[in-house]
Amino acid sequence: MTHPLIFPGLDPVAFQIGPLVVRWYALAYILAFIIALPLARRLVQLGPKVATKVAVDDFLAYAVLGVLLGGRLGYVLFYRPLFFLSHPLEIFATWKGGMSFHGGAAGVIIALALFTWRRGLNFLAFADRIVVVVPIGLALGRCANFINGELWGRPVASAVPWAMIFPAVGPEPRHPSELYEALTEGVLLLVVMLLAVSRPALRARAGFLSGLFLFGYACARAFCELFRQPDDNIGFLAGGITMGQLLCLPMALAGIGLMAHAFSRPARQTDWIAE
Repeated sequence: MTHPLIFPGLDPVAFQIGPLVVRWYALAYILAFIIALPLARRLVQLGPKVATKVAVDDFLAYAVLGVLLGGRLGYVLFYRPLFFLSHPLEIFATWKGGMSFHGGAAGVIIALALFTWRRGLNFLAFADRIVVVVPIGLALGRCANFINGELWGRPVASAVPWAMIFPAVGPEPRHPSELYEALTEGVLLLVVMLLAVSRPALRARAGFLSGLFLFGYACARAFCELFRQPDDNIGFLAGGITMGQLLCLPMALAGIGLMAHAFSRPARQTDWIAE
Protein backbone atom coordinates (compact mmCIF):
# COMPACT_ATOMS: atom_id res chain seq x y z
CA MET A 1 0.00 0.00 0.00
CA THR A 2 1.16 3.52 -0.70
CA HIS A 3 1.85 5.76 2.27
CA PRO A 4 -1.57 6.93 3.49
CA LEU A 5 -2.42 10.56 4.06
CA ILE A 6 -2.77 11.83 7.61
CA PHE A 7 -5.85 13.76 8.62
CA PRO A 8 -4.53 17.29 9.20
CA GLY A 9 -6.36 17.77 12.50
CA LEU A 10 -8.21 20.91 11.48
CA ASP A 11 -9.80 23.06 14.17
CA PRO A 12 -13.61 22.68 14.04
CA VAL A 13 -13.88 26.26 15.31
CA ALA A 14 -13.61 28.74 12.43
CA PHE A 15 -13.14 31.77 14.69
CA GLN A 16 -14.02 33.09 18.10
CA ILE A 17 -14.92 36.61 19.18
CA GLY A 18 -15.08 36.79 22.97
CA PRO A 19 -17.67 34.26 24.14
CA LEU A 20 -19.01 33.81 20.58
CA VAL A 21 -17.70 30.60 19.04
CA VAL A 22 -18.41 30.06 15.33
CA ARG A 23 -17.81 26.55 14.01
CA TRP A 24 -17.19 25.50 10.42
CA TYR A 25 -20.39 23.47 10.48
CA ALA A 26 -22.43 26.59 11.22
CA LEU A 27 -20.58 28.52 8.53
CA ALA A 28 -21.35 25.74 6.05
CA TYR A 29 -25.08 26.19 6.67
CA ILE A 30 -24.84 29.97 6.45
CA LEU A 31 -22.82 29.88 3.22
CA ALA A 32 -25.23 27.33 1.74
CA PHE A 33 -28.21 29.61 2.34
CA ILE A 34 -26.32 32.60 0.93
CA ILE A 35 -25.53 30.72 -2.29
CA ALA A 36 -28.84 28.89 -2.62
CA LEU A 37 -31.21 31.79 -1.98
CA PRO A 38 -30.57 33.84 -5.15
CA LEU A 39 -30.56 30.68 -7.26
CA ALA A 40 -33.90 29.56 -5.81
CA ARG A 41 -35.34 33.02 -6.46
CA ARG A 42 -34.49 32.61 -10.14
CA LEU A 43 -35.76 29.04 -10.36
CA VAL A 44 -39.27 29.81 -9.09
CA GLN A 45 -39.66 32.34 -11.92
CA LEU A 46 -38.92 29.83 -14.68
CA GLY A 47 -42.01 28.86 -16.63
CA PRO A 48 -44.40 27.68 -15.50
CA LYS A 49 -43.87 30.10 -12.60
CA VAL A 50 -44.56 28.68 -9.16
CA ALA A 51 -44.00 31.62 -6.79
CA THR A 52 -42.65 35.12 -6.48
CA LYS A 53 -39.09 35.93 -5.48
CA VAL A 54 -40.44 37.43 -2.27
CA ALA A 55 -42.06 34.11 -1.40
CA VAL A 56 -38.65 32.42 -1.56
CA ASP A 57 -37.23 35.03 0.81
CA ASP A 58 -40.12 34.44 3.20
CA PHE A 59 -39.65 30.68 3.05
CA LEU A 60 -36.06 30.99 4.29
CA ALA A 61 -37.11 31.17 7.95
CA TYR A 62 -39.28 28.08 7.53
CA ALA A 63 -36.42 26.23 5.85
CA VAL A 64 -33.93 27.07 8.60
CA LEU A 65 -36.29 25.88 11.33
CA GLY A 66 -37.15 22.75 9.36
CA VAL A 67 -33.50 21.83 8.86
CA LEU A 68 -32.43 22.49 12.44
CA LEU A 69 -35.40 21.00 14.30
CA GLY A 70 -35.90 18.10 11.92
CA GLY A 71 -32.21 17.32 11.72
CA ARG A 72 -31.80 17.24 15.48
CA LEU A 73 -34.97 15.28 16.23
CA GLY A 74 -34.13 12.85 13.43
CA TYR A 75 -30.75 12.16 15.03
CA VAL A 76 -32.39 11.66 18.41
CA LEU A 77 -35.03 9.24 17.09
CA PHE A 78 -33.04 7.36 14.43
CA TYR A 79 -29.57 7.06 15.91
CA ARG A 80 -29.57 7.41 19.73
CA PRO A 81 -33.12 7.07 21.08
CA LEU A 82 -32.19 5.13 24.23
CA PHE A 83 -29.43 7.55 25.20
CA PHE A 84 -31.65 10.62 24.84
CA LEU A 85 -34.52 8.86 26.61
CA SER A 86 -32.20 8.52 29.60
CA HIS A 87 -30.67 11.99 29.15
CA PRO A 88 -33.47 14.20 27.72
CA LEU A 89 -31.68 17.48 28.40
CA GLU A 90 -28.89 16.36 26.05
CA ILE A 91 -31.33 16.82 23.17
CA PHE A 92 -30.69 20.55 23.45
CA ALA A 93 -26.88 20.18 23.55
CA THR A 94 -26.55 20.75 19.82
CA TRP A 95 -23.00 22.10 20.18
CA LYS A 96 -21.90 18.51 20.84
CA GLY A 97 -23.00 17.53 17.32
CA GLY A 98 -25.66 15.16 16.08
CA MET A 99 -27.79 15.97 13.04
CA SER A 100 -29.60 13.64 10.65
CA PHE A 101 -30.16 14.49 6.99
CA HIS A 102 -33.23 12.26 6.83
CA GLY A 103 -34.68 14.08 9.82
CA GLY A 104 -33.78 17.44 8.29
CA ALA A 105 -35.48 16.40 5.04
CA ALA A 106 -38.64 15.51 6.95
CA GLY A 107 -38.48 18.87 8.72
CA VAL A 108 -38.17 20.76 5.43
CA ILE A 109 -41.07 18.79 3.91
CA ILE A 110 -43.26 19.81 6.86
CA ALA A 111 -42.05 23.40 6.49
CA LEU A 112 -42.85 23.32 2.75
CA ALA A 113 -46.32 21.94 3.41
CA LEU A 114 -47.08 24.57 6.04
CA PHE A 115 -45.66 27.44 4.01
CA THR A 116 -47.38 26.58 0.74
CA TRP A 117 -50.69 25.97 2.53
CA ARG A 118 -50.53 29.39 4.21
CA ARG A 119 -49.56 31.12 0.94
CA GLY A 120 -51.94 29.21 -1.32
CA LEU A 121 -49.08 27.82 -3.45
CA ASN A 122 -48.85 24.46 -5.16
CA PHE A 123 -46.88 22.28 -2.75
CA LEU A 124 -45.20 19.98 -5.28
CA ALA A 125 -44.49 22.71 -7.82
CA PHE A 126 -42.83 24.94 -5.21
CA ALA A 127 -40.92 22.01 -3.71
CA ASP A 128 -39.63 21.10 -7.18
CA ARG A 129 -37.71 24.36 -7.44
CA ILE A 130 -36.48 24.40 -3.84
CA VAL A 131 -34.99 20.88 -3.87
CA VAL A 132 -32.73 21.83 -6.78
CA VAL A 133 -30.56 23.94 -4.47
CA VAL A 134 -30.46 21.52 -1.52
CA PRO A 135 -27.31 19.71 -2.76
CA ILE A 136 -25.38 22.95 -2.20
CA GLY A 137 -25.96 22.58 1.52
CA LEU A 138 -25.17 18.88 1.38
CA ALA A 139 -21.81 19.46 -0.28
CA LEU A 140 -20.77 22.19 2.15
CA GLY A 141 -22.08 20.26 5.15
CA ARG A 142 -20.02 17.19 4.25
CA CYS A 143 -16.94 19.36 3.84
CA ALA A 144 -17.59 20.65 7.36
CA ASN A 145 -17.86 17.03 8.57
CA PHE A 146 -14.41 16.44 7.10
CA ILE A 147 -12.96 19.50 8.81
CA ASN A 148 -14.44 18.29 12.09
CA GLY A 149 -12.79 14.89 11.58
CA GLU A 150 -16.12 13.07 12.01
CA LEU A 151 -18.17 10.51 10.07
CA TRP A 152 -14.96 8.90 8.82
CA GLY A 153 -14.87 5.95 6.47
CA ARG A 154 -14.24 2.25 6.88
CA PRO A 155 -10.70 0.85 6.90
CA VAL A 156 -9.20 0.47 3.42
CA ALA A 157 -8.66 -3.15 2.43
CA SER A 158 -6.53 -2.46 -0.66
CA ALA A 159 -4.22 0.24 -1.98
CA VAL A 160 -6.10 3.52 -2.37
CA PRO A 161 -3.92 6.59 -3.01
CA TRP A 162 -6.25 8.88 -1.10
CA ALA A 163 -6.62 6.63 1.97
CA MET A 164 -6.33 8.67 5.14
CA ILE A 165 -5.48 7.98 8.78
CA PHE A 166 -7.85 9.61 11.26
CA PRO A 167 -5.81 9.56 14.50
CA ALA A 168 -8.92 9.99 16.63
CA VAL A 169 -10.18 6.54 15.61
CA GLY A 170 -6.96 4.56 15.19
CA PRO A 171 -3.94 3.94 12.97
CA GLU A 172 -5.76 2.19 10.09
CA PRO A 173 -5.97 4.01 6.75
CA ARG A 174 -9.61 4.77 5.99
CA HIS A 175 -11.80 6.08 3.20
CA PRO A 176 -12.40 9.85 3.54
CA SER A 177 -16.10 9.10 3.14
CA GLU A 178 -17.12 12.66 4.02
CA LEU A 179 -15.54 13.82 0.76
CA TYR A 180 -17.19 10.98 -1.17
CA GLU A 181 -20.54 12.24 0.09
CA ALA A 182 -19.69 15.85 -0.72
CA LEU A 183 -18.99 14.84 -4.32
CA THR A 184 -21.95 12.49 -4.84
CA GLU A 185 -24.75 13.85 -2.62
CA GLY A 186 -23.54 17.39 -3.28
CA VAL A 187 -21.76 18.15 -6.53
CA LEU A 188 -23.03 15.28 -8.69
CA LEU A 189 -26.63 15.55 -7.47
CA LEU A 190 -26.55 19.34 -7.99
CA VAL A 191 -25.46 18.87 -11.61
CA VAL A 192 -28.26 16.34 -12.20
CA MET A 193 -30.87 18.64 -10.65
CA LEU A 194 -29.71 21.71 -12.60
CA LEU A 195 -29.84 19.76 -15.86
CA ALA A 196 -33.32 18.49 -15.03
CA VAL A 197 -34.74 21.87 -14.02
CA SER A 198 -33.44 23.38 -17.26
CA ARG A 199 -35.93 21.19 -19.15
CA PRO A 200 -39.32 22.95 -19.49
CA ALA A 201 -41.04 19.58 -20.03
CA LEU A 202 -39.88 18.39 -16.61
CA ARG A 203 -40.68 21.66 -14.84
CA ALA A 204 -44.24 21.36 -16.14
CA ARG A 205 -44.83 18.11 -14.24
CA ALA A 206 -45.29 18.94 -10.57
CA GLY A 207 -43.51 16.50 -8.31
CA PHE A 208 -41.02 15.11 -10.81
CA LEU A 209 -38.03 17.14 -9.65
CA SER A 210 -38.86 16.45 -6.00
CA GLY A 211 -39.00 12.74 -6.78
CA LEU A 212 -35.76 12.91 -8.73
CA PHE A 213 -34.02 14.56 -5.79
CA LEU A 214 -35.30 11.99 -3.28
CA PHE A 215 -34.31 9.08 -5.50
CA GLY A 216 -30.95 10.63 -6.43
CA TYR A 217 -30.02 11.38 -2.83
CA ALA A 218 -31.07 7.91 -1.67
CA CYS A 219 -28.88 6.27 -4.32
CA ALA A 220 -25.88 8.51 -3.59
CA ARG A 221 -26.15 8.10 0.18
CA ALA A 222 -26.69 4.33 0.03
CA PHE A 223 -23.61 4.02 -2.20
CA CYS A 224 -21.43 6.15 0.09
CA GLU A 225 -22.55 4.12 3.11
CA LEU A 226 -20.54 1.25 1.62
CA PHE A 227 -17.41 3.24 2.52
CA ARG A 228 -18.60 5.01 5.68
CA GLN A 229 -18.05 3.59 9.16
CA PRO A 230 -21.41 2.95 10.87
CA ASP A 231 -22.16 4.76 14.11
CA ASP A 232 -20.60 2.92 17.06
CA ASN A 233 -23.86 2.83 19.02
CA ILE A 234 -25.70 1.14 16.10
CA GLY A 235 -23.16 -0.71 13.98
CA PHE A 236 -24.37 -2.87 11.11
CA LEU A 237 -27.99 -3.96 10.90
CA ALA A 238 -29.31 -7.31 9.64
CA GLY A 239 -27.78 -8.28 6.32
CA GLY A 240 -24.82 -5.95 6.79
CA ILE A 241 -26.73 -2.78 5.89
CA THR A 242 -26.42 0.46 7.82
CA MET A 243 -29.04 2.72 9.36
CA GLY A 244 -28.33 5.28 6.64
CA GLN A 245 -29.07 2.73 3.92
CA LEU A 246 -32.23 1.59 5.69
CA LEU A 247 -33.53 5.16 5.87
CA CYS A 248 -32.74 5.64 2.18
CA LEU A 249 -35.10 2.85 1.12
CA PRO A 250 -38.41 4.67 1.83
CA MET A 251 -36.87 7.83 0.39
CA ALA A 252 -36.04 6.06 -2.88
CA LEU A 253 -39.51 4.51 -3.08
CA ALA A 254 -41.13 7.88 -2.42
CA GLY A 255 -38.99 9.41 -5.17
CA ILE A 256 -40.04 6.77 -7.69
CA GLY A 257 -43.67 7.24 -6.68
CA LEU A 258 -43.50 11.01 -7.12
CA MET A 259 -41.89 10.75 -10.55
CA ALA A 260 -44.49 8.21 -11.68
CA HIS A 261 -47.29 10.40 -10.31
CA ALA A 262 -45.91 13.44 -12.14
CA PHE A 263 -46.03 11.65 -15.49
CA SER A 264 -49.48 10.22 -14.83
CA ARG A 265 -50.98 13.71 -14.95
CA PRO A 266 -51.11 16.24 -17.81
CA ALA A 267 -48.18 18.65 -18.08
CA ARG A 268 -48.88 22.16 -16.83
CA GLN A 269 -49.42 24.63 -19.66
CA THR A 270 -49.79 27.84 -17.63
CA ASP A 271 -48.15 29.42 -14.59
CA TRP A 272 -49.16 28.18 -11.14
CA ILE A 273 -49.35 31.76 -9.91
CA ALA A 274 -50.87 34.92 -11.33
CA GLU A 275 -48.74 38.00 -11.69
